[in-house]
Amino acid sequence: MAGGPEKCLSLIGFCLICLKMVASEKTAPEIPTIDQAYSKISNSITVEWATVPGATSYLLTAEDGDTVIETMVANSPGTVTGLKAATLYQITIRSISAAGRSQASPPKQAKTVLAAPILEVSCPSPDAILVQWEAVYMAIGFSVSIMRANGLGRIWKENTTNTSLTFSSLDAGTLYTIKAYAWNANGIPGDDSTCNQRTSPHAPANIQVSFDSGTLKVTISWTPTEGAFNYTVMALGGSSELSCSTSFSSCTISSLQCGTEYLISVLASNDAGSSKSTSAVTLKTVACAPGRVTIQEDPHGHLSVAWPNVKLGDYYVAFVKSDDGLEVHCNTSLTQCNFLSECGFTYFISIFAYNKAGQSPLGDVFNYTTAPCCPSDIHPVLVSNDRVEIVWSPARGAELYETKAIDGYNVVECNDTTPACTLSALECNTKYNITVYSFSEVRGSNMSCTSQFITTAPCSPEIKNVSKDAFSVINVHWRPTNDDATYTVTAQGEKGLYRCSSTGESCTLAGLPCGSAFSITAVAETQAGRSLPSFSVPLEMAPCCPASLTVTQVTQSVINVSWTLGTGAQTYVAVLESQAGQSKCHTHENHCLLGCIRCGINYTVALKAISATGLTVDCAFQSYSSSVCCPLGVKLYRLGPNGIRIYWQASRGSANYSTDLYGSKGIFTCAPSSSFSFCDVTEIPCGDVYTVMVSPVAETGLKLTFCPKKIYSVTCSGSTLGMVIYRGKRNAGWYREPWIKRNLTKLSQLLVIREGRDLLDYKMPLV
Repeated sequence: MAGGPEKCLSLIGFCLICLKMVASEKTAPEIPTIDQAYSKISNSITVEWATVPGATSYLLTAEDGDTVIETMVANSPGTVTGLKAATLYQITIRSISAAGRSQASPPKQAKTVLAAPILEVSCPSPDAILVQWEAVYMAIGFSVSIMRANGLGRIWKENTTNTSLTFSSLDAGTLYTIKAYAWNANGIPGDDSTCNQRTSPHAPANIQVSFDSGTLKVTISWTPTEGAFNYTVMALGGSSELSCSTSFSSCTISSLQCGTEYLISVLASNDAGSSKSTSAVTLKTVACAPGRVTIQEDPHGHLSVAWPNVKLGDYYVAFVKSDDGLEVHCNTSLTQCNFLSECGFTYFISIFAYNKAGQSPLGDVFNYTTAPCCPSDIHPVLVSNDRVEIVWSPARGAELYETKAIDGYNVVECNDTTPACTLSALECNTKYNITVYSFSEVRGSNMSCTSQFITTAPCSPEIKNVSKDAFSVINVHWRPTNDDATYTVTAQGEKGLYRCSSTGESCTLAGLPCGSAFSITAVAETQAGRSLPSFSVPLEMAPCCPASLTVTQVTQSVINVSWTLGTGAQTYVAVLESQAGQSKCHTHENHCLLGCIRCGINYTVALKAISATGLTVDCAFQSYSSSVCCPLGVKLYRLGPNGIRIYWQASRGSANYSTDLYGSKGIFTCAPSSSFSFCDVTEIPCGDVYTVMVSPVAETGLKLTFCPKKIYSVTCSGSTLGMVIYRGKRNAGWYREPWIKRNLTKLSQLLVIREGRDLLDYKMPLV
């Protein structure tokens, strides 16, 4: 069978356990016997028994029917704790050894004693202690005793069935020990309870008060009180309540209020409570500093300081200190003081109230700034026609200066922080009443400053016109705009500076050079100064005439007029005029060719110089006679082998002529009398080419050289013997001669270039 051996082993084990129990029972200690069981403390019962041999400890058991409490003890007596007060318990005991535990002893009953009353102790007065407690279960009475904690003195003991008891006639501030217990109907006392209680102290005596007016503190001192741990000082005044606490015999209260009457009392206290308050001591603090101070400056230079009465104030002292450090004061029982003041100062005003306690605290410091002083040393540094610059010495107390200029109708103002001002946009030649006011932000303007009169510089003149008379004298006319003014006219140009002055409406400038440009301005001057110059008026003098003029005959019908340059002249007009007509030229050069001149006529020569703006001056007038006309029909005739006669047709009017032959072998000249129109050259070499010119001679003896020249060749032999070769200009009109016209087609022609002119070379027989 599978389970047979296991069942056998279990049975054997059970048998062994049983044998072991039998063996134990035989070796367990004896059962102890309780001798007595009693209770001395409400939560325990003490048990006494005879010692059991071999027992190492004992097990005490207490049962009240509801609970079982066991306690292991080593020997007798033993105490079971954790019990309920005034409760009957059944007590048993067992002895215990290494072999085991005995059976329980026969029971014995014992009852726990009453619980100790729980005391509540208080001190209703310094000489009494009130003891209170709650009812104790099963108690029918209580016993309470009291004595000094230090053991000195008697013991008071009272029995009562109540739950409170008062002990009186005790010493104040003394520590007492109170003990109480309850008893039951059998008179067995229960547990007792003990506590200590101190009586409250008496109020302190001999209170002294010391007041410090500077810090508004009060120090209170007193004689120490028996049993007092701490002292509290109360100061009641008005609506405030101040206090201080200390364990010493003095205390200081700070932050008192000025102008207040305080009642001061001292309380002593310990852990039992406080004493009654002492009789209050009265303290009057210093008065408060006056507030709502009014300061007025009336009249100027006098400060009136007033204030309201303050509580507890007997008299007042007002201190006034200026910002330069000077201080004055007044002492009065009134509520007003008067002080002298100066302009431009800030005064700091403090008012103190006094009484027997001393000086009031410093109240508000009031300040009053007087009106700034008026500026001094006012004088203008620049006066123009529309502007006045003014400077002055700085005024004490002035933060800003206001300058006003009034001319009766208009007001010009300027404000500045510096002691200077420029009044602009003024009227010229006007008298202004100028006042400089000083201003401070606190006090405003000082309106008592004096004024002074300043006249602006004269107005600028207005030049109406500038005229010039026949003698080149310049007259300047202006519009007078000032009273009692002297006017100065200035003409300024490259050629210098010219002036004239007048108190009227015009003046004259003389000696201005020709050909110059000037700028004309006028300035007015009065005692107030000079005006700005007027608008300038340009003035241009007529150009200067040339220093010399020369007329030169260029051709028979052209003359050259030349002159030196005149200052200021840009162009010139030269005019030749006679009964036969006029010849004129306009040029910017210093010479001019005039054509269409008729020979042998008297002309008048005129020259005009004209400036760039068109100013004209008639400069030179002189007469000029044009030269006589050049002779016509110049012919050469052979006079023997070495002579030639030159023949011409004389011009109208009488004239002298000069004949010149220019050849390589010399120059040959002849000058016939005015009654002849031919001239003979008797010795002339042949075989040469001659240039022949017949020229009129001017009255001055000058030989005119502009007449036509003719070239002749004088031969000596050959096919051309007896022939004079005539060379003339193609355009000289020579072909108009009758004999040339008749023989033009028979003549051989040769074109010769000479001096840029076309020449024809003709051969013709001598007549």
